[in-house]
Amino acid sequence: MTFYTSASFFILLAALIVPAAAFGVWGRGLKCWGMAASAIMLAFLYSSSAVQAAAFGLFVAIATAGAFATLASWKRGAKSMAVYRISLACTLAPLVIYKVSAVFDQNLLAFAGISYVTFKAVQVLIEIRDGLIDDMRVRDYLYFLTFFATITSGSIDRSRRFMDDLKHQPSRSDYLELLSRGLLLLLVGAAFQLVFASIALHYYAPDRSLVVPSIAYGVARQIANAYLYALYLFFDFAGYSLMAMGASYCFGIVTPRNFQAPFAAVDMKDFWNRWHITLSTWLRDFVFMRFVRWATRRRVFSSRLSCACTAYVVDMAIMGAWHGLTPDYLAYGLYHGGLLAATEAYQKRSSFHKRHKQARWYRVLSWFVTMQLVIFGFALFSGQLRTIVERIING
Repeated sequence: MTFYTSASFFILLAALIVPAAAFGVWGRGLKCWGMAASAIMLAFLYSSSAVQAAAFGLFVAIATAGAFATLASWKRGAKSMAVYRISLACTLAPLVIYKVSAVFDQNLLAFAGISYVTFKAVQVLIEIRDGLIDDMRVRDYLYFLTFFATITSGSIDRSRRFMDDLKHQPSRSDYLELLSRGLLLLLVGAAFQLVFASIALHYYAPDRSLVVPSIAYGVARQIANAYLYALYLFFDFAGYSLMAMGASYCFGIVTPRNFQAPFAAVDMKDFWNRWHITLSTWLRDFVFMRFVRWATRRRVFSSRLSCACTAYVVDMAIMGAWHGLTPDYLAYGLYHGGLLAATEAYQKRSSFHKRHKQARWYRVLSWFVTMQLVIFGFALFSGQLRTIVERIING
């Protein structure tokens, strides 16, 4: 079974939503049924691969042991950094091993959803260390980590927000509103992923790009491919995210949105506030801000602007590596890090920008330039540019 694509998934999801709706309408707690539904869904997800099931179970055991060992250390007042660092390293290890081994086509410790659950587990560890989480029940943590709706498709939820939903029992009217919104999001997400993404993918033709009657046609075909891939990626990914939100709502979990009109962005910072929002905000909170604080305390940079620009590059480099340790993904991350750094420097230092940033013509021009930069980035992400260069070099 593949989540959000196979017919069997939607049939099983519908069967699991019916009891959830009954519990919600009757004012009964949804947590126990949500945990049971997650166990059922994950059993089907990993049923075709004993190796993936074992890797998932190993990760959950490591992450849970690390989280509660760190929490116990902090609650005792010991605040052992050694326990925290070992727990963090062990929690990150499966993802790092998988990403490195994937470069050699091995996929060690791989399981569906490893990237998302790792970031969720790491968030809990860091917030325990920061004193933001001082109490947590094992079953609530396990539910947060294994909640089926977002395990393969995002969003990257935060534990404290998730557990607030568990504590809040919605009234009948509130749940009915959640349920109706959830079902609508499932339908809209399915339309995005199954209809619009499929149409864009149908016309996306990278293999025919260089077999062309003229250079002009070839260039036009490549440009069209870049735009079509951008549309495909958006509708595919946004579709999955909307369906994940919809499924979550049906079980009383208000999963945050992952996209907010990204193609309306007027600069690169605005784009990352709209595209894969939960990933970009996770990286902002746990990479960007921490790098800035670390560098500021040690006076690594001569100016705050230099510090921020470097932090953008580090932040986006990790984003690229999170997608995969391939030249395409790493180049994509560094490209966006450079763009964000350039945007920050331009907006902070340019008097022209400060004078005209509210003018309509300037915002339209900024939007147009931003979109071309975004599309070029997707051509890096998809491997389109690398393929073009390789074919030109090879004649």
